[in-house]
Amino acid sequence: MELEKNNYINSLFEFYQSLLTDKQKSYLELYYADDYSLGEIAEEFSISRQAVYDNIRRSEKLLQQYEDKLGLYRLYQARNQKLDQISMYVAENYANDQQLIKMIKNLEVTEEE
Repeated sequence: MELEKNNYINSLFEFYQSLLTDKQKSYLELYYADDYSLGEIAEEFSISRQAVYDNIRRSEKLLQQYEDKLGLYRLYQARNQKLDQISMYVAENYANDQQLIKMIKNLEVTEEE
């Protein structure tokens, strides 16, 4: 469960980091991406562990609010699911259609960028 939460927060962070303050970005990046402990972050910024914890929790809630209102991550997931379905269908039914396969690969590259 914790790994799922970490992946989810990291995904939301990718979409909405530009809406966060520099301090919020730093704390979330250190905690989730760089796997720093609360104590290590507190030491780095010369503040209490509780202050770091509170800031991280507020930032997580803010990311969730952005997602609830804008839904960018949800839309991204839905598009990827549809693209996966199309890719599977093409692989099963049009394995010899090189032009179609090339077009799908181009879509996949665009999605990842």
